[in-house]
Amino acid sequence: MKHVKNVSRRTRVVTGGALVAAVALGGFGAYSASATSSVPAARAAVKADASNKNLTQSTHLTVDAAGRAAQAALDAARKDDQRVSVAVVDRNGNTVVTLRGDGAGPQSYESAVKKAYTAVSWNAPTSELAKRLEQSPNLKDIPGTLFLAGGAPVTAKNAPVAGIGVAGAPSGDLDEKYAQVGVAALNK
Repeated sequence: MKHVKNVSRRTRVVTGGALVAAVALGGFGAYSASATSSVPAARAAVKADASNKNLTQSTHLTVDAAGRAAQAALDAARKDDQRVSVAVVDRNGNTVVTLRGDGAGPQSYESAVKKAYTAVSWNAPTSELAKRLEQSPNLKDIPGTLFLAGGAPVTAKNAPVAGIGVAGAPSGDLDEKYAQVGVAALNK
């Protein structure tokens, strides 16, 4: 029978650490090798998906177009000496651009985003949607929405692609007027 020599704790820690490092580096090398070898496969998958009948395509505003629309709405409000915030959201309700005008109230920023989200979600101006609350008061309970005038949808081929929301003027009608200026700026 062989005798196993007692190894010091320090020797075991150093040996164990070296083993862990070797395994980790070996795994990293395998990961690096597989990452570079899958690049052609990933490109092929993208090309195949482009013609997949199970997928749809959607249209979104560019950030430049969203910025132009927001600036046009803000400029129109400034011309009328109104202090507002403007938000542009994409088709999915994600905020693309927000502008908080000089002197705009603290509530206006979030209200503008919610109005834009509401307009794109229902593809209708929020002034029209506010009227629907009489028949369906529970609509106001949907998270992230605000059923006050001031939001306008942006459409392409009769489908919503963005929403523009304005908040901070003394009336929702003025907010919506400025949102419509933003929509019109996209047609120029």
